[in-house]
Amino acid sequence: MKQSFLIKYGEIAIKGKNRYIFENALVDQIKFALARLDGEFEVTKEQGRIYVHTDGEYEETIDALTKVFGIVGICPTVIKDDTGFEDLKKDVVEFVARHYEDKNFTFKMMARRAKKTYPLDSMEVNAALGEAVLYSFPETSVDVHDPEVKIFVEIRDKIYIYSDEIKGPGGMPTGTSGKGMLLLSGGIDSPVAGYMVAKRGVTIEAVYFHAPPYTSERAKQKVVDLAKKVAVYAGPIKLYVVNFTDIQLAIYENCPHEELTIIMRRYMMMIAEHFAKADGCLGLITGESIGQVASQTMQSLMCTNEVCELPVFRPVIAFDKNDIIAISEKIDTYETSILPYEDCCTIFVAKHPVTKPNLKSIKKSEKKLEGKVEDLFKEALETVEVIEVK
Repeated sequence: MKQSFLIKYGEIAIKGKNRYIFENALVDQIKFALARLDGEFEVTKEQGRIYVHTDGEYEETIDALTKVFGIVGICPTVIKDDTGFEDLKKDVVEFVARHYEDKNFTFKMMARRAKKTYPLDSMEVNAALGEAVLYSFPETSVDVHDPEVKIFVEIRDKIYIYSDEIKGPGGMPTGTSGKGMLLLSGGIDSPVAGYMVAKRGVTIEAVYFHAPPYTSERAKQKVVDLAKKVAVYAGPIKLYVVNFTDIQLAIYENCPHEELTIIMRRYMMMIAEHFAKADGCLGLITGESIGQVASQTMQSLMCTNEVCELPVFRPVIAFDKNDIIAISEKIDTYETSILPYEDCCTIFVAKHPVTKPNLKSIKKSEKKLEGKVEDLFKEALETVEVIEVK
C-alpha cells in the first residue's frame, strides 16, 4: 500500500531567490536515502512543499528520512482528490476515525487554503471541518490555545490531511556548504565533529593516521566503521588512511618528549591540509575541545593552527565531554568509539606533556627533524590508502 509523507524544512524557506537550489539538494538527498530501501518511491516538489510517495516499509522509510539533513518534520499524509467540500468533511471525519482509537481529546483545525480559487477561505474551512468532527465524535472538544491534537488540512490541487509530525534532524542539505576534511580518529569526539559540520550542509572527507605495528588492523577497521556511521547522515565519505609510523618514530627519537604530541599534531594537520587542498576542501575539521587533554589547551591549539593555511573548524570546542557523549550516543558512534583499539594519538603519549607550549620552542625542536623527515613525509603522502565509505 502506497504511503505519502509531507517533508517540512526550516532554514531553506528563508533562502530567497536561492531557495530552489537548497530544495533541489534536499530532494536529491531524500532520493539517496530512500534508494537503499526496498520498494519504489517518488519524491515530488510542489508549491513550496516536498512530498515522498512510497510503497516501502513504513518504519524503514521514517528511519531513513530522520537521517536526512535539512528535514525538520516528517508528516504521514492522506492525499485526496478535490471533489467538493462535502466530500472533504467526510474525508476529515474518516481520517480522525482511522487515526485515533480514543476520541477523548481536544483538537484544533489547521486549514490552509493554498488554492485561492477555492470557494471558502481558511477560517471558514476551519469552522466547518471542526463542526463536522465535533458532530461525528461528541467526546472530542475544541481547544484553539493548547490542543492535544492538531489536524492539518492543506487545500491545493489535491487535499492533504495530516496530524502527526515526526521530528527530523534539521540543518542544511548535504553538499550546499562546500567540502571539509575531517581528522578522524578512533575516539568519541571526531565522529561527532564530522556529524555536526555535515549537519550544516558540508560534504565530509576524512583522514585517519595509522601506525602499524603499534596500531592494529582492528583499530583501522574501527575508524572505517565510525566513518560508515557518520556517512549514514553525511553521505559517502572518502577516507584517507595515512601510514604515520615512521614520522612518529622520527619525532619520538629527535624531539623532546613533552612536546611530542604537539609536534605530531602539527604534522598531522600538514598532511590533512595537503589532501584537503588537492580535493578542493575549504577547511579542516577536528574534534578538539578546549582543555580536554594537554594538546587541546588554548596555547596548544594556537601552536597546531600555526602550520595551517586553511581554516580549522572545531564544532565541539566548547562542549563538555558529557555533551559530546550524548550526541555520539544519538548518532550511534559511541559504542564503536569506546572499543579498546588504540589509535596513533594514544601510543606515543609523554608522561608529562607540555600544556602551555611555546611556539618558538616547538619550531626549534622541529629543526632537529630537518633532513630526517622530508622523505618520510613524502612517502606518507604517496602511500596513502583511499577507502570509499558508504
